[in-house]
Amino acid sequence: MSTLVETDAETLLAALRGLLAAKGLATPAEIAERLAITEKASPAQGARIVAKAWTDPAFRARLLADGTATVEGLGIPMRGAPPLGVLENTPDLHHLVVCTLCSCYPRAVLGYPPFWYKSAGYRARAVRDPRGLIAEWGTKLPDTTRIRVVDSTADYRWMVLPLRPAGTDGWSEDALAALVHEGDMVGVSVPSAG
Repeated sequence: MSTLVETDAETLLAALRGLLAAKGLATPAEIAERLAITEKASPAQGARIVAKAWTDPAFRARLLADGTATVEGLGIPMRGAPPLGVLENTPDLHHLVVCTLCSCYPRAVLGYPPFWYKSAGYRARAVRDPRGLIAEWGTKLPDTTRIRVVDSTADYRWMVLPLRPAGTDGWSEDALAALVHEGDMVGVSVPSAG
């Protein structure tokens, strides 16, 4: 039965691509380009963006003001994607990103959403008990740090710029990027230097 389903899905996909080409909406080359861009996106790409923001104040300011234009300046195509907003964590404010309806995620920057991000449990807990949820990830914040839950939607995608870990002054962008993990850019975890 799974072979039949795969065959039906492949046939449907081929028909959809043919229809897009026939209507002049997307050429086969444009579809292939978009697929290649999507496959290239990954949390490592997002980590490089975070590391650059930690080391370059002008880049950080541009990223916070207009995430879409700033990442496009790095050669990350955002055409057809919803705008990208970047939320800066501070000692007083921690952001947690969730899509309360499905799995809206900044794919152009971070790649495909992780399985847990799409789960009903994550979506519900992020809104109902964000501090408890991130504690399960090992993220313990001071009681004085507010947690702001931000809904990523089909109209606007969000990414977190986490706090730079203490003791990393003078580190290269590559060394800093190695500290940043997928959960840090959603707000469930925070990067650590040790």
